[in-house]
Amino acid sequence: MSAVFVIAEAGVNHNGDLGRAFALVDAAVAAGADAVKFQTFKADSLVSKSLAQAAYQEKNTGQTQTQYELLKSLELSDAAHKELFDYCNDKNIEFMSTPFDDDSIDFLKTLGMRRWKIPSGELLSIPYLRKIAAFDEPTILSTGMGNLAEVHLAVDTLLKAGLSKQHLTILHANTAYPTPFEDVNLRAMLTLAETFQVAVGLSDHSLGIEVPTAAVALGAAVIEKHFTLDKTLPGPDHQASLEPQELKAMVSAIRHIELALGSGEKVTSTSESGHKSLVRKRIVAKQPIEAGMILSEDNVTLKRSEKGALATEWDRIIGQTAQLDYEVDDGIDIGMDVGIDVDDGV
Repeated sequence: MSAVFVIAEAGVNHNGDLGRAFALVDAAVAAGADAVKFQTFKADSLVSKSLAQAAYQEKNTGQTQTQYELLKSLELSDAAHKELFDYCNDKNIEFMSTPFDDDSIDFLKTLGMRRWKIPSGELLSIPYLRKIAAFDEPTILSTGMGNLAEVHLAVDTLLKAGLSKQHLTILHANTAYPTPFEDVNLRAMLTLAETFQVAVGLSDHSLGIEVPTAAVALGAAVIEKHFTLDKTLPGPDHQASLEPQELKAMVSAIRHIELALGSGEKVTSTSESGHKSLVRKRIVAKQPIEAGMILSEDNVTLKRSEKGALATEWDRIIGQTAQLDYEVDDGIDIGMDVGIDVDDGV
């Protein structure tokens, strides 16, 4: 399988501070993430000035300001984006940012971003979807709050507008921050894979690293997870984010699961091949046996031993006449081993 693409979602956890944004890039690099992702928007183009915050935003910020006021404080300038883009190139980590309006799409295209992330809130924004699809570049579609019919509409829109199917990855998501475990519904990711026959993944907002790790075991090709420098910082997303050491632990767990999944072929692994001769049993004398005696369950048994016929030869040995004298634990074999193809490890 291809390596899972891990997106460290910085989002707006820089709190509008470019220095903190650089530190988030450094943390993503140290964790081993493939990309670090921000959010690109102009509050004036994104939200009406009177719209209230989401409940989780108000709870996490402790303020009753409008969404406009909140988002205005979290904007990054075009110049800051350029500095972040160049900094990510220097640090050898992919820069990503989610655009939330047409102008932001145009800006990120000019900046040089070549992998697109469509957020859950834009799942049904038809003109937005068409604009990104026309680039026919790798595109990741989050589907939080959506049902299957709505995802069908979004996917059909993208494909009809020019996006190649091989460039599409669909992420299952739940937009609650944090997502209760009983609402994660990881199996919905499998439904998306079966329905659309494209790569799938998870944009996870649950607490901890168990859910994204489990998603990889189920076949996720992309994992996106919010992270912060400090969960106690003020802001809408910090509390539901991983701190740097947790992000590093998640990436490590994902890489371990990738290795553990293996090829699917049932074979003896290199690490266990030397154990066969030590733990597989062979046919030995249970008691002293004289030549001419009939070998039976009364006088032969199976034990771990370096000599004697393999245990798979039991039915061939029982009932035969002993050709030699045997002491207790002497290995017993009469004639050539036959039967199923068994590797004895020696």
